[in-house]
Amino acid sequence: MALSCGNPKMLEEYLKIPKERIAVVIGTNGETKREIEKLTNTKIEVDSEDGDIDVSAEEGNAINFYIALNIIKAIGRGFSPEHAFLLKNEENTLEIIDLKEELGKSEKMLKTKRGRVIGRKGKARKEIEEKTNCLVSVYGKTIAIIGKVNNIENARKAVDLLLGGASHKTAHAFLARKERKKFEL
Repeated sequence: MALSCGNPKMLEEYLKIPKERIAVVIGTNGETKREIEKLTNTKIEVDSEDGDIDVSAEEGNAINFYIALNIIKAIGRGFSPEHAFLLKNEENTLEIIDLKEELGKSEKMLKTKRGRVIGRKGKARKEIEEKTNCLVSVYGKTIAIIGKVNNIENARKAVDLLLGGASHKTAHAFLARKERKKFEL
């Protein structure tokens, strides 16, 4: 990703997302792409051959420009457009955990750790989502989280516990403590 300074009155950034997610960004008959553009007052050009996406906006539209980028990144990291559109609310944010940076490049290790975060029949991921009021996507070599900043911190900590080898019971206890504190306020 690089911010372009070609036209000083324009914001421009190039994103690369997995090719298999390009169709989701575009949507049926271009519907999702048009909805992102309309919602954020941006221009989006998609190269479906290589997964490159160019997002541009007028300089005075910086907040919406970054919302568009985050929506596209979220879709690229496995979220449905409906979930990604939650990012139009400025209280919500997106955090992407790069598992290669956290764990190294061993495919076996990545598969094992992704499985720990998902849990049997999706139970661990679902519990993180329910207890933190966040959405979690485990996709490729990343784990992405959508939610409010404070909630994301708790979801991230639970994910980090599981990635670090803590038992599901330990992660569950952490989430239960955070949930109790939320209701004590």
